[in-house]
Amino acid sequence: MAVLLLRLAAPLQAWGSSSKFIVHSTEREPTKSGVIGMIAAALGIQRNDDPQKLVPLTTLRFGVRADKEGVLLKDFHMVHGYKIADVTERYYLSDAVFLVALESDDKSLLESIASALQNPVYPLYLGRKSCPPTLPIVLGVKGEDILTALKTEPYLYKNAHRKSVRISYEVTSGGAMVQDIPLSFSQLHRKHGWRMKREELLVVDSK
Repeated sequence: MAVLLLRLAAPLQAWGSSSKFIVHSTEREPTKSGVIGMIAAALGIQRNDDPQKLVPLTTLRFGVRADKEGVLLKDFHMVHGYKIADVTERYYLSDAVFLVALESDDKSLLESIASALQNPVYPLYLGRKSCPPTLPIVLGVKGEDILTALKTEPYLYKNAHRKSVRISYEVTSGGAMVQDIPLSFSQLHRKHGWRMKREELLVVDSK
């Protein structure tokens, strides 16, 4: 068992699981779909490539720790169409910092992903192209399980007044269903499957 740890931080992040009409929302933390999309870009996997190329990535167990929740920000964006212009609402997380953990029995796969993220084929961004990440992204591959990593990894953001931090991780039972597994990134046939996640609060040791 091994886990790849990532630091996802930027002035702006946007992790939308759905976009309806003129409103483009964001989740409270990175989505598995968004993180896998970033990894696929690093590996050079294109949107219209064979979806089977995503299978080794979608089978990774996924978890997030919100070391700094960030502030929800709404932006207005003008979209010009034929004879008309629409104003869309786009939501972002401002100044957030997340620890992301990806677990696998295949340590070499995690190491190859880590290498690709440090030398990406295509530019990396946190949910939207307007959200480039700050460095470092890769924190390393460790021989432990996802929950141990989320609970024991040193915090990426220090706040003396913080009492707890939120973690979210994949489970096989006893969680909430979310449509967050990318089966295809094709712009014509984009498709997502379901996974189950559990959320809990970790008490921060004040010592």
